[in-house]
Amino acid sequence: MSQTDLLALTAELVATPSVSHHEQAMADVVADLLSGCPWLDVCRVGDNVVARTDLGRPRRLVMAGHLDTVPPATADGPRVEGDVLFGVGAADMKGGLAVMVDLARTTERPAVDVTWCFYAREEVARDESGLAELWRARPDLLAGDAAVLGEPTSSLVEAGCQGTTRAVVHTGGVRAHTARPYAGRNAIHRLVPVLDRVAGWQGRSITLDDCEYVEQLQAVAVSGGVAGNVVPDAASVTVNYRFAPDRDVLGARHFLDALFDGLLDPSLGDRCEIVDEADGAPPALDHPLLAALVAGSGAPPRAKVGWTDVASFWAHGVPAVNFGPGDPLLAHHPDEHVDRADLERARAVLSALLDAPG
Repeated sequence: MSQTDLLALTAELVATPSVSHHEQAMADVVADLLSGCPWLDVCRVGDNVVARTDLGRPRRLVMAGHLDTVPPATADGPRVEGDVLFGVGAADMKGGLAVMVDLARTTERPAVDVTWCFYAREEVARDESGLAELWRARPDLLAGDAAVLGEPTSSLVEAGCQGTTRAVVHTGGVRAHTARPYAGRNAIHRLVPVLDRVAGWQGRSITLDDCEYVEQLQAVAVSGGVAGNVVPDAASVTVNYRFAPDRDVLGARHFLDALFDGLLDPSLGDRCEIVDEADGAPPALDHPLLAALVAGSGAPPRAKVGWTDVASFWAHGVPAVNFGPGDPLLAHHPDEHVDRADLERARAVLSALLDAPG
């Protein structure tokens, strides 16, 4: 068991603000904590910190976690009540970072070579991601046989991740005075069947490697209107589709095309515009390191709800899973917290993985 007080270390990290695009101080803290470890080659790329062992092991495991948080709900700093730490980022994912830092500082001769990757800007657009920056500038630093993302999973393996597509459905119309609406055509009213299709979708689920991926479709924004006395000639609804990893973004586009079939009239300017999309990642639990992590966790794996950088690693040929302390339902929650037992459990499982023959 670690001699480090993981709750106290997490509190130290939570006390260091690191809202997306402002991770420099957090990167400084992590780099300083790792700088005294002669068995680690520590490299800084912007606000990303990568530390690697080079022991000539036959396999290399990448342990990755993001430094940033969403903006805090209050100005309050971390608060400890007994064995529970409250604060922005406590679960997502400074508890995971604390476990990673402690393992990096105490595991001098792991059975596999390890890359510890602490990256910036995960909570914002993917093209701004520090991990994407590393893939572009220094892909050699991310090379590995498998990866574990320290996202909050309550110290259970969450395999793969869903893909995501965000689309804006635009409807057109003809302006008229609201006293004489029959002279025009109301674009907002024309959204009603589109919303009915979204709300009435019966859903889809698929099981891969005993992990059930349940797809989700939600309307997340509606816009339109000209003035209080004008029939609107344009309106739109934004929908978000979270799809199982047996589909790719092209399959997601085909799904949306079929869903809205017969509802859109191009002659009125109707269209479905894709504004964001990303493939998910399959479970990949047949990799020996990831299978060993599942076995060490002592519980069956479950599907990852949502998109994570597991997909980024998969896109670069590295199978990956999510595993870290913290309840994922508390991510971005105003009552976000993590407890000591979860931190210690995550550390114990990951320590055993690093000590197991590669």
